[in-house]
Amino acid sequence: MPAGQCFHADRIVHNGVIWCGLAEGVVEALAIWQGKILATGTRQDMEAYRGERTELLDLQGQFATPGLNDAHLHLISVGLTLNWVDATPQAAPTLASLLAAIKQQAESTPPGTWIRARGYDQTKLDTGRHPLRAELDAVAPNHPVMVVRACGHVSIFNSEAFRLAGVDETTAVPEGGLIEQASGALTGLVAENAQGLVRAAIPKASTDEMIDAIESGGNLLLSYGITSIMDAAVGQVAGFDEIKAYNLAKLNNRLPVRTWLVLLGDPKVSIVPQSYEAGLVSGVGDDMLKVGAVKIFLDGSAGGRTAWMSSPYLGNDNNTGVQILSDAELEAMVLDAHSKGYQLACHAIGDAAIDQLITAYEKALDAMPDADRRHRIEHCGFSTDAQHQRMVKAGIYPCPQQVFIYDFGDAYVSVLGEERALSSYPLKTWNELGLKPATGSDAPVCHPNPFPNIYSMLTRKTAKGTVMDARECVTIEEALQVYTEYGAFSQKLETVKGRLVPGQLADIAVFSRNMLTASPEDILNDTHCTLAIRGGEVVFERLNA
Repeated sequence: MPAGQCFHADRIVHNGVIWCGLAEGVVEALAIWQGKILATGTRQDMEAYRGERTELLDLQGQFATPGLNDAHLHLISVGLTLNWVDATPQAAPTLASLLAAIKQQAESTPPGTWIRARGYDQTKLDTGRHPLRAELDAVAPNHPVMVVRACGHVSIFNSEAFRLAGVDETTAVPEGGLIEQASGALTGLVAENAQGLVRAAIPKASTDEMIDAIESGGNLLLSYGITSIMDAAVGQVAGFDEIKAYNLAKLNNRLPVRTWLVLLGDPKVSIVPQSYEAGLVSGVGDDMLKVGAVKIFLDGSAGGRTAWMSSPYLGNDNNTGVQILSDAELEAMVLDAHSKGYQLACHAIGDAAIDQLITAYEKALDAMPDADRRHRIEHCGFSTDAQHQRMVKAGIYPCPQQVFIYDFGDAYVSVLGEERALSSYPLKTWNELGLKPATGSDAPVCHPNPFPNIYSMLTRKTAKGTVMDARECVTIEEALQVYTEYGAFSQKLETVKGRLVPGQLADIAVFSRNMLTASPEDILNDTHCTLAIRGGEVVFERLNA
């Protein structure tokens, strides 16, 4: 604000416990002008900014933070899967209940229509294994069926799905993929790159369907206090048409959350060439919709035994996961995107994949130095101390999903053993090294509900209560910083949003409970978002809160 000039606020938010950021602490009130924070302080301090048209918003003692930033999810998929069969352990804890839900959907859906389900975890099913093709055939013989594991890296298909896709026992398996057989017959399980062979038979979502998904998924996120997100693989659902859908959604005021687009860069499906030709490089856009980084997949998921590890998974000395790309392929792709001016945000979970990615980033940065490119490692679940030191030196940042501890921690122990599993996703270590880790849900891999995510940061407990190395716990203030300021940092937007300070966007989440004083269990089980403000305007309000 220019010296000697006073603006009348558009809105004053007061009578709350307003946490502005880790360094800024708590205030009672703040003033908003033209979508940004004008001032913070006491209610009396804000009187200097009150005019005849200033609106007052009384928080009635509730707790407020900067709007949460889910730094890694898939918004279009979140919206689309709202209409799929819910295969999560909460909805389908047994194989029989999962099959019954698919059968019910088949009975109410015209034959030939695709039935899709998502969210199962074989380590949590009563059978302890993946569903089988024959079991899906039995409940839906006249429908193509796809059941996607929670991680998204493994799917189970039935015979009709394979028939429509032209996939059988003689089909060549693409590099970096798996089509499982037993006794010379397809089991139904397809993983990593091979999934595209079958999914190609599924009709692509239309532009209108994607816009609907952006809106419905975004409104769901607002209801949890999430005002900003990163879409982690734009192009994965419908190719370059997703860029069109996002821009039309924004144009028609149907984009509920600030969105940072990460462009799918995998071989044969990359939308980077079209995007670059159109001038869509990192940083292009505005505060609502901005081009972010390029995404390349290096491996799969730990729970699905496809994350690329340096040592084998338990029970199978021949399985170290899936290496999707050779070193030479990856290094060429990373250097190409880097030289075009893109930030990169590549998927690497296993320690071998992380090592391969760090090396590729180091070589690109050596060839074309950039002290603040902020290349990211998405997930970065099983990184080592030596890798952390290389990341610090090169300016490479982890972007994990701490909720994986809550949802999948016990699965990690079962497939990797305690020594490797318990120390995964080492949030406090990263924080102390200055690596500014963000967090996210990877929805629809996990539910976007932020409270299990925060709970896992505070306790390192899984849903079953297993403690995954308590030395990596952080404080509630640090957890909130991860969810706000560091989320903005991961997008090179820390001067724009992430804290409630003058000049930054007035994105605010209001909650029913003061998380600074609440127990982790109360945060997990008895806290909800009551109000979401984006750019100074109320965009979500929970009735009867």
